[in-house]
Amino acid sequence: MYSSIMAAKIIGRQDNAALVQKILTKYGCNIKTRVGFHEASEDQCSMDGILILQLIGKEEEIKGLYKELNGLPGVVAKSIEFEEAAAGLDTAKQGIDI
Repeated sequence: MYSSIMAAKIIGRQDNAALVQKILTKYGCNIKTRVGFHEASEDQCSMDGILILQLIGKEEEIKGLYKELNGLPGVVAKSIEFEEAAAGLDTAKQGIDI
């Protein structure tokens, strides 16, 4: 089992929300936790947002999600992968090797 944390900056949420949601639905079985942030008040709502995902599954599936999100204009995704070490401890590796 492969696990990672992915954060995506979404610029122009109103323009990109439907496209991002379509991709997230495609990889829904790989998303264990999803949290979204944007600035909001009574009289305004931010056009940009940040999405944080806790991902599980096969490495190629998670890389596919990463590539699809980064393929959208106005979306930048970054990730941290967790691989099990031989000693049974998790080690973190920044970035994704593609």
